[in-house]
Amino acid sequence: MPGKTTTLPRITKFTNCRIIRGNELVEQDVWIDSLSGKILRDQEAFYELHISPDEVIDLDGRILAPGLIDVQLNGAQGFDFSVPKSSKEEYDEGLRIVNKGLARTGVTSYLPTVVSSAPEVYWKVLPSLGPSGPKHRAEDGAESLGAHVEGPFISPGRNGIHKTEVLQATEEFEDVIQCYGKANISGDSKTVKMITAAPEIGSMVNHIPSLAAQGIIYSIGHSDASYEQAMNATKQGATMITHLFNAMRPFYHRNPGIFGLLGQNERPRPFYGVIADGIHLHPTSIRIAYNAHPDGLILVTDAMKLCGLPDGVYDWTNGERIVKSGARLTLEGSDKIAGSSATLIECVNNFRRWSNASTAEALNAVTATPARLLGLEGVKGTLESGADADLIVLTDALDPYSGPTLTVDQVWKRGVKIYDSGKAAVNNQL
Repeated sequence: MPGKTTTLPRITKFTNCRIIRGNELVEQDVWIDSLSGKILRDQEAFYELHISPDEVIDLDGRILAPGLIDVQLNGAQGFDFSVPKSSKEEYDEGLRIVNKGLARTGVTSYLPTVVSSAPEVYWKVLPSLGPSGPKHRAEDGAESLGAHVEGPFISPGRNGIHKTEVLQATEEFEDVIQCYGKANISGDSKTVKMITAAPEIGSMVNHIPSLAAQGIIYSIGHSDASYEQAMNATKQGATMITHLFNAMRPFYHRNPGIFGLLGQNERPRPFYGVIADGIHLHPTSIRIAYNAHPDGLILVTDAMKLCGLPDGVYDWTNGERIVKSGARLTLEGSDKIAGSSATLIECVNNFRRWSNASTAEALNAVTATPARLLGLEGVKGTLESGADADLIVLTDALDPYSGPTLTVDQVWKRGVKIYDSGKAAVNNQL
């Protein structure tokens, strides 16, 4: 009827579902509250608070998992985080399109990533890329957990497709502040959550403690660092490696380089990103890394704005052009890999097939493990009571061509269903 409004259920109970507990899937009910946006303690809700669910959803044995977290994403839906627009309003509108598109793929949280750029680019775009925070509504889709700045303090010899003319070598910490903008890397309202930099360039290694003191994750990447230099970076506070194997000194038996950090005895060993799109890395390389340090592996897409667009040649950020051929993105006129066009759930499926990891272990690599990296244990990447009710419903089926495949059936953000694969949209939200 015209004018009729739909009241969203406040308390939803999921039953007959499998959830992640450690490295296994177990059968357990889950209760969520759309008002608080949190997961409830089911026994307390029913027996002590005498709450009855407004809606009971029987998942018929499907998997209920935390929403996926991507810590390296350059853009999506035709929008590039590294390209300023004519106005902040236009840029923010592009972000809204990205957030809704990501949610449809099961990603509910992410770090928008800005590649090596001139300082004025960081000053212009970073204020829009900070943590979304409480103001973020369920219908907005995926939320930012803070920006990831990849460069410009990287090795010119390991730059990948980053433009060499914008690269810098820092001496004083003031150089870092000047590059990104003080408000973006300090204080409670800072927008940057992670910085990828080469520790051997300039005095960057000496600035790691200062960044860590601001709650900023230092990730070793685009680096020609030796094993000893990489070890020193971790001792200074580096806790992450950006897209392991790519844009770094190769493993050598007399100098294992950055990869050697996975095999050293000192604890804690760093987390490390892996792009399991079938292009960036050979499946055996992924399997070797995972076997060396299973608790640190984080699947990332390194996705660019071309995700979902047809094959062809596209302009990039610095006057270069990128060729898209299926999932493969390369710099025009070369064979340099230019990011990924795979979704995170596709990377999960590839990783599970190649590594012999369990379904729970594969999902942990995009939920619990990135949450630990980001210091968000108990908030993101888990179905424990008190955590944000960011959930996805997955079907685990056998694809006749590619093998065991997880598909995203539903996405819930802060206790509200925002996507259902069987519908064009839910409550006109996505």
